[in-house]
Amino acid sequence: MTPTDLAPLLREFYSERLALLQRHVTSARGISTYDVNNAYQYVIAREETHVYWVHRAILDVGATVPDVPGDAGAPSGSERDLASADAAANQAFVAKWTPKVADVTHARHRKMLQVVLGEMQEHQRLFQQAGEGRTDIIGVPVAGTERHGVVLGTRWVE
Repeated sequence: MTPTDLAPLLREFYSERLALLQRHVTSARGISTYDVNNAYQYVIAREETHVYWVHRAILDVGATVPDVPGDAGAPSGSERDLASADAAANQAFVAKWTPKVADVTHARHRKMLQVVLGEMQEHQRLFQQAGEGRTDIIGVPVAGTERHGVVLGTRWVE
């Protein structure tokens, strides 16, 4: 696979990966359960890293980075519905891209894309657990304590 062949693949991967990141940011605004929102914040931080890696790979092969996709609109539904839909979206992305990434001959870029797909599978598991209503996704409270309150959809109000 030449850089000329690799560039369109990286650009498409980037656009779709960025769209999922944007969806998860929007979903997180609708997730007020403390532990589930923390899981989303963890996932979003990793996703920002993924998008950066692919951005750099696109530049490395001499291509231009695609424009940021427009807002696809806010997903709706309960927290469990949002998380389940996000798990399904991650699963679909990984299923689509795994065979395509296997064909990448540039070792460094192939490995980077494989790491992204592997982490997306872990994020899918976190979303599935949230969709099941679990709150012990990234940790459990200290014995004898219970979390109170919710996370606000807007962090700062002016």
